[in-house]
Amino acid sequence: MIPSVLPTYNRAPLNFVKGEGSWMIEADGRRFIDLGAGIAVNVLGHANPILVEALTEQAGKLWHVSNLYQIPQQQALADKLVEQSFADTVFFTNSGTESCELAVKMARKYWYDKGQSEKVEIIGFEGAFHGRSSAGIAAAGGEKLVKGFAPLLPGFKHVPWMDWDALKAAITDETAAVIIEPVQGEGGIRPLPDAELRALREICDDAGILLILDEVQCGVGRTGKLFAHEWAGITPDIMMVAKGIGGGFPLGAVLATEEAASGMTAGTHGSTYGGNPLGCAVGCAVMDVVATPEFLGEVSRKSGLFRQKLEGLVAAHPDVFEEVRGLGLMLGLKCKATNIDVVQAGYANEVATVPAADNVVRLLPPLTISEDEISEAVARLDKAAAQVAAAKD
Repeated sequence: MIPSVLPTYNRAPLNFVKGEGSWMIEADGRRFIDLGAGIAVNVLGHANPILVEALTEQAGKLWHVSNLYQIPQQQALADKLVEQSFADTVFFTNSGTESCELAVKMARKYWYDKGQSEKVEIIGFEGAFHGRSSAGIAAAGGEKLVKGFAPLLPGFKHVPWMDWDALKAAITDETAAVIIEPVQGEGGIRPLPDAELRALREICDDAGILLILDEVQCGVGRTGKLFAHEWAGITPDIMMVAKGIGGGFPLGAVLATEEAASGMTAGTHGSTYGGNPLGCAVGCAVMDVVATPEFLGEVSRKSGLFRQKLEGLVAAHPDVFEEVRGLGLMLGLKCKATNIDVVQAGYANEVATVPAADNVVRLLPPLTISEDEISEAVARLDKAAAQVAAAKD
């Protein structure tokens, strides 16, 4: 008999009933240190008082009106994002998946309005993840995502990660845009080096096509910059955002230049819930904290400490781990043991992590994690690794 909740998840046998900062409390009272943050979502931790206040204050006033009307909270958040980014305009969604759908539509509509309706193809990269909608799985193209869901949405090509010769060969007169994550998350915490991102921007400029960046996981302070592409000193034409922007409230956005967004006129796209007063009130509170030099500087400082301790962990357990990879507080442990075994051993030692492709364990803590909590997390990972190593012997 099928469960009342559709069984599409392989859930851990854990039932968290409360969160406090970097901690999650299980129903039986155990306290887990959270190195997943809801998969890079809870950037300010659990039950952050600033976000609680923003949400409850707005909840007592107005929840939802739809985009038939002006929404002051939406305007305020859009203004903050435009001020702090490359973008001239913002459309609000409820998730990264919805942001992907609009990014694809925006790129194609741009060329249609330019009188080049043949330019519909979007080129993505091996190992990518852009959500689980029809456009998202077609853009990523991985077998795990697309198997059983044919026919796929047409108009997408795929080339190997960071293979610019293959990319150049794939570009034709029908190419509209390239889509890429500056740091692959689901793909195994693979950062695109700054020089390579600059090279990609140059390829797109030379070919006269749009660059779409997917910063759903690596954006909103996760790497020590508000957006990861800032490290390379380039800007995209269109960018997908979600996860951290709502601090745990379902919220996403597509940011774009005026030129790239020029085809998206009244009636070309919409959302019932996107940009609702509740979500945008929380998003404004997130931005007021995260988009400050002081906060981002602390992310970079703590990420250096975390990485140093993780390098020691890898050295102490060479049969379990291979390397540390990533950027900022978006880190990964490339494993020699099976990554799922490491994740489960972590649960046994009350530390929560997230598996990824390429046999990697993702470490995506709240950006507010303290130095003491970093030390405690690594100590628990050390115990977990020792258990995995003992089980292999």
